[in-house]
Amino acid sequence: MTVVYNLKNVVKQRVSDDGIGFRLVVPDIQISAQENIALVGHSGCGKSTLLDMLALILAPDESEQFDLHPVGGKDDNIGQLWKRSRQSHLSQIRKRHIGYVLQSGGLLPYLTVRENIELPRKLLKLPDDDSINSLSRVLGIHRQLDKLPGLLSAGERQRAAFARALSHRPSILLADEPTAALDPITAQKIMAVVMEVIRGLKITLITASHDWAHVYKMELRTLRQESEPVADGRIYESRFSDG
Repeated sequence: MTVVYNLKNVVKQRVSDDGIGFRLVVPDIQISAQENIALVGHSGCGKSTLLDMLALILAPDESEQFDLHPVGGKDDNIGQLWKRSRQSHLSQIRKRHIGYVLQSGGLLPYLTVRENIELPRKLLKLPDDDSINSLSRVLGIHRQLDKLPGLLSAGERQRAAFARALSHRPSILLADEPTAALDPITAQKIMAVVMEVIRGLKITLITASHDWAHVYKMELRTLRQESEPVADGRIYESRFSDG
C-alpha cells in the first residue's frame, strides 16, 4: 500500500506570552493510502496543530523528514518546500489533494450550501457535473442546497462541511473534532455516512478526537498523545505515536 504521509522527528512549538505552552513532537509516523486514522488526546495537546501541518497550512519548526505522496499526485518533500518558502506550490497541493473539515464547519455564511460545496471545484476549475447533487443525497442534505448555512441545524452544517471537503474528490480528508458540538446519536449517524463515502472513494481519513469511545466504535487506527512537562513545568512536550 502506498505511503501517503511519512513524518520523522517533526517538531512544532507553541508558547503564549506568559511562557506556557507545548512542544509537539512526531518521532516517526507513516500513514498509508486509504487508512482511517484518529489522533486521540486531551484538549490543547496539539491535535489541531498536527492537522494544520498535515494540511500544509502550518510549517513545522524542525523536520528530519516530512514527505507527502498523494494518490494520483506527485511525490513532494514538504519539508524542503517550506524551507524554500514555496507557498504557492504548497497551496496547489492542498487545494487539489486535501479536504479539511473544521470543528465549526467553516462554511461561508453569505453563500448558499450549494455554493459552499461547489467552491473547491471552482477553485480547481473542475467541470460542472452531477457530483454535488449525488454527494449531497448520500450525506442527506440535498434538500438544503439552496439555503444559507445559518438556516441549517448543527448536524446539517457539518454534513455540508463534509460535502464541501469531499466535492473535489481529494485523496486525503482531514477533520478536526468534526462532531464535538453534536449530540452522540447525531455524531454517530454523520460519521457512519462519512465513513461509507470515504471508503467508496478510497480516501485516506485523519481525524482528531478526544472521545476514545467514539474512535473505538469507528474502528480507526489510533495515534495517541503522551505528554510530559519540560522547562520547569511551564512547557509540555506532546508526542504522537501509534496507540
